[in-house]
Amino acid sequence: MPLSLTLAPQTGFAGLIVVPTAAPETASLETAGKEVGDIRLLNGKAVLSLGPQAKINAEMIRRAGGMLAKWLAKHEVSNAGLELAPLFGVGLTPEAALGALVEGLLLGDFKFTAYKSEKKSVETSLSLLTDGETSALQKALEKATIISEATNLAREWSHEPANVINPVTLAERVQKLAAEVGLKCTVLDDKQLEAMGAGAIVAVGKASATPSRLIILEHAGSSAEKPVALVGKAITFDTGGYSLKPVDGIVGMKYDKSGGMAVIATLIAAARLGLKTPVVGVIAAAENMISGHGYRPDDILTALNGKTIEIISTDAEGRLVLADALTYTERTFQPRAMVDIATLTGAVIIALGSVRAGVLSTSDALAQALIQSGERTFERLWQLPLDEEYFELIKGDDSDMKNSGGRKAGTIVGGTFLKQFVTEATPWAHIDIAGVMGAEKELPYCPKGGMGFGVRLFIDYLENL
Repeated sequence: MPLSLTLAPQTGFAGLIVVPTAAPETASLETAGKEVGDIRLLNGKAVLSLGPQAKINAEMIRRAGGMLAKWLAKHEVSNAGLELAPLFGVGLTPEAALGALVEGLLLGDFKFTAYKSEKKSVETSLSLLTDGETSALQKALEKATIISEATNLAREWSHEPANVINPVTLAERVQKLAAEVGLKCTVLDDKQLEAMGAGAIVAVGKASATPSRLIILEHAGSSAEKPVALVGKAITFDTGGYSLKPVDGIVGMKYDKSGGMAVIATLIAAARLGLKTPVVGVIAAAENMISGHGYRPDDILTALNGKTIEIISTDAEGRLVLADALTYTERTFQPRAMVDIATLTGAVIIALGSVRAGVLSTSDALAQALIQSGERTFERLWQLPLDEEYFELIKGDDSDMKNSGGRKAGTIVGGTFLKQFVTEATPWAHIDIAGVMGAEKELPYCPKGGMGFGVRLFIDYLENL
């Protein structure tokens, strides 16, 4: 990683400043902006603004950190010192303030350059300068680093194209990484899935040269409680199948695996952090292609729980792979709570834009816990209803249900469909991240592209159980 962070003793610098070894000069700070992330130079020292005092919170600190990381990279700064004392007087605990700053710095430093023939990257060593006891701050630094690295992993893998990551190669990657961090990993292939009756996820992958996989990660934790289960949609590429997407809609469908990448990254972080809570991650991986083997509109599939599904649109495939994944997860692990995350519907973008993800749940307590974690991490959620009447939109003519209900209440109908594959015994929530999976333009601590949404939210939720 180009940016490395270390805690170091305070050496007498004044103000929240960066002291680069070399940087362009400006005449004075008289015209310095006061918005978050503004950076001005004075006598070789850079002053970083956290914005108006009344508005400073963890998110503003993250944004300032992200903009500082970009400034350091732009000016090719190799060594710098940042005084932390002013940061600790903004109303947050020192650990929370430092954690937010570190997240902003490391997330803001992320760039996906794996396929760039010319990689311009200067390694920057940033010393975080502080006085007194540093053990608690060191733990906060290490924790924020692990969470940020996991988020950047989700971003990196979301960016990977379908000719590199498909269901088979994804399973291989996960197995290797799981072994490195001490997670148990099980992979079920298409033949095993078909034999057990998981007809929905198998059908989605039938047209692809790389058939479906169900990837299961287990973090044992240190608690005797039943695990929390996270289930992620990982459609490594989505053509729409025979319900073919238009040209403009098909570009960017490598990001249709973002929910699954968030689950993988969360389990990696859980293992590295040594979370007490047992956690299971189940990733439903498939590639939705077109061939003579592909499933079609009007086909009727039998899911793992025995319910039949009439296919209205082969472009509503995410809910199909999740249906079998939810049934498998609940049957196998009897989790105390189960949350799925998916780029499920374009309708959620119409409803909530790119500001919040939608959440639907059979448990208000679970939904509220997730919403609160979203507020703390700024991966914000908005709850939508799950009234029984919505099922009428997908009630089957020749089957138990249809996989699409048309344009009405699209996000709610998607959640209603998934609800049919969870029993009343398990508190369950569905998070639709179609609107927040990626940034359309560069943000303070996220470049254009995959955002890794959900990783920080999930870790916060798991830590606060």
